[in-house]
Amino acid sequence: MANSGCEDLRGQEAESFLYFAYGSNLLTERIHLRNPSAVFCCVARLQDYKLDFGNSQGKTSETWHGGIATIFQSPGDEVWGVVWKMNKSNLSSLDKQEGVNSGTYVPIEVNVYTQEGKEITCRSYQMKNYESAPPSPQYKKVICLGAKENGLPLEYQKKLNAIEPNDYKGEVSEEIEDIIKKGETKAH
Repeated sequence: MANSGCEDLRGQEAESFLYFAYGSNLLTERIHLRNPSAVFCCVARLQDYKLDFGNSQGKTSETWHGGIATIFQSPGDEVWGVVWKMNKSNLSSLDKQEGVNSGTYVPIEVNVYTQEGKEITCRSYQMKNYESAPPSPQYKKVICLGAKENGLPLEYQKKLNAIEPNDYKGEVSEEIEDIIKKGETKAH
């Protein structure tokens, strides 16, 4: 069996970095839209953090039409996600997707634990200035599909499925509608 990409980290650190995704970038199709170098490394857990959804600076996401995912420190809680190994050439496209320049998210460094209990340091993103708001049905779906696709723990998947979305009835971009269709086809 091919190794998960986490074992051969040593010699490649110069040109790659590890990114912990917990939101829409859980879904392979989604991360590859802007960051084709992303390779699945492993599923991991961020201890003492909690998942939340919100509008950055009080403004609803034009892409997603609802709250977008963020994490905040919360002793005793945990957030599960995927560690992607990415080429440093994709760092600026990832920052752009995460709205770093517009102040939506700030890059942070987090220590996550693999299912085998190994600690890894990764780049991740956090909204600093936001108002809690439910996600759109599409955004929730992308996260749940990504969690399922990558085999996040079932208990955590149940929590994600139980999130109450907002009542947005419109469409999101064609690009996103497309990856939802692809994800749903894969999931069945």
